[in-house]
Amino acid sequence: MLSMDKTEQGNPESDFEAIIDSYIKTKVGISDSFLDTVLAGHLKNNIVQLQQQQKLEGASTGNDAGRIQNNQVRGDTIYWLDRKHNDMYENEFFDRMDAFVLYLNNSCYTGITSYEFHYTLYEPGTFYKRHKDQFKNDSSRQFSIINYLNEDWRLEDGGELLIQLPNEEQLIAPTNGKIVFFKSNELEHEVLYTTKNRMSITGWLKK
Repeated sequence: MLSMDKTEQGNPESDFEAIIDSYIKTKVGISDSFLDTVLAGHLKNNIVQLQQQQKLEGASTGNDAGRIQNNQVRGDTIYWLDRKHNDMYENEFFDRMDAFVLYLNNSCYTGITSYEFHYTLYEPGTFYKRHKDQFKNDSSRQFSIINYLNEDWRLEDGGELLIQLPNEEQLIAPTNGKIVFFKSNELEHEVLYTTKNRMSITGWLKK
């Protein structure tokens, strides 16, 4: 269980502490403004360009030899982020994530040593059925993180993240700039049917 050393707390208004505080209370950490609108807009434009260039690839479930692609289970397309791309907006995102990981390790002793992130696009009519994010043969994924890049998202657009908590369900709209953070091996979740393009950066903090 994540716990915070109170002697290490920073500004109680900070996004980092808001994420951790809500995680400790509910098992799901959320901040509505982790990414500012300018950076979120540039990252969204990156996804649009990747789609136009046909560089997004169909996502799969499982890993290694057990990797399976089935759009009746998971319909999104993805493209992995990498500092080697030398994209200024990806690198700004990585800088923001590095700061969060440092804060997380210093205040909560989580021992995170690496991470991986990909752009994610759900086109109209796609979804991802209920699942957990940690592989059966690989426990390196510790925390799941989703950063949403959707301006003017409306209720009728669908595409909510539905998280199964011990005694209830939590429904989270994929609104622009929001971050969602939870333990990868604990909570089953799904992406509900979307009626318009739904974009995010999705990834995992790892040991």
